[in-house]
Amino acid sequence: MTPSGVKATLSFSDGSPSMDLPIYKGSIGPDVIDIRKLYGQTGKFTYDPGFLSTASCQSTITYIDGDKGELLYRGYPIEQLATQCDFLDTCYLLLYGELPNAQQQQDFHKLVSEHTMVHEQMQFFLRGFRRDAHPMAVMTGLVGALSAFYHDSTDINDPRHREIAAIRLIAKMPTLVAMAYKYGEGQPYVYPRNKLSYAGNFMRMMFATPCEDYEPNEVLVRAMDRIFILHADHEQNASTSTVRLCGSSGTNPFAAIAAGVACLWGPAHGGANEAALNMLEDIQRNGGVEKIGEFIKQVKDKNSSVKLMGFGHRVYKNYDPRAKLMRETCHEVLGALGLENDPLFKLAMSLEKIALEDEYFVARKLYPNVDFYSGIVQRAIGIPVSLFTAIFALARTVGWIAQLNEMIGDPEYKIGRPRQLFVGSQRRDVPPLDKR
Repeated sequence: MTPSGVKATLSFSDGSPSMDLPIYKGSIGPDVIDIRKLYGQTGKFTYDPGFLSTASCQSTITYIDGDKGELLYRGYPIEQLATQCDFLDTCYLLLYGELPNAQQQQDFHKLVSEHTMVHEQMQFFLRGFRRDAHPMAVMTGLVGALSAFYHDSTDINDPRHREIAAIRLIAKMPTLVAMAYKYGEGQPYVYPRNKLSYAGNFMRMMFATPCEDYEPNEVLVRAMDRIFILHADHEQNASTSTVRLCGSSGTNPFAAIAAGVACLWGPAHGGANEAALNMLEDIQRNGGVEKIGEFIKQVKDKNSSVKLMGFGHRVYKNYDPRAKLMRETCHEVLGALGLENDPLFKLAMSLEKIALEDEYFVARKLYPNVDFYSGIVQRAIGIPVSLFTAIFALARTVGWIAQLNEMIGDPEYKIGRPRQLFVGSQRRDVPPLDKR
């Protein structure tokens, strides 16, 4: 952090002495007020539910400007990365801070591809789950179990261990997601094929069978690779903060990432694209395009519980920059598969048009977000709705690892310990049984 030379003076109306608080400037973005000495000097905490006004760390990885609709990975605009780089290049950037040169790119791609297989006993571990278990329940267990199968890389204080764990997680997540899918479908697992690209290999493991191999469609492979890039990191969101908080205790990387997977499962976070597609299917069942007007009316009704999923974003007060890229991919995929006239996709495009033109949504800046389009793309590719969040976790793993490693390398990092405003009973004595 860079001291700004400016201080904030905090004064109190209860007669407590005022105090000066240092202000720090980042390279871009809002200044922060350092309140670390607040409790020691005043006996008071700050109160910030959801940590919406609190910076929990300093970071060099991802920057978001919600007002401008800007997303940067290590300073590079997401628009450039999504169109000029592939996912493994983006992984290298997030892990090491710079884009790879030609030799580094070749070496990194080879290194990841050599770690795509998982321990054979993971298959037996999978058998402990019911076949109809939600894929995110399975993934939470599988990722946490990696520490039992790869316990030679669990010391977070050893940089070499952290690097090995990072490569293993990035390489094996597609294999685990595909295994979770195949298990639920009752199909045999498909082993990775290292000559394929990262996204192509994942799609083959998902859709190939022993009786018929799968030849990846390059349009669909590019779409999947773009989904991975757009979801790779997103600053200090709920799951990333969970990974950091979990990792601050000194737990191993696999356990910390499993905590991130569990947090991502929530419908307000990683489950948003699943919720958006479920919304579209509900509208389709209740009359389709002709009933959109009635649905929009319910959304606008304050007394209605109907919500417009896949529109608006907590951080972006303008257009989600990822949404524009995903929208392009969406139309490219639908065109390649001949699905432009599919009823559900026509419904989605009709809903998009209304939301972009209706003054109610425009005034509230409820633009389609990345989840709206990524759900449509994944459904077109053939991925079941229940697997959407697992694919999100696959993509976000590299961001979680980068954030975890950054925290461990920060000399100021401490085990997380938020404080509270206690509003329960004051001290009291337990009365005799006959007096209760």
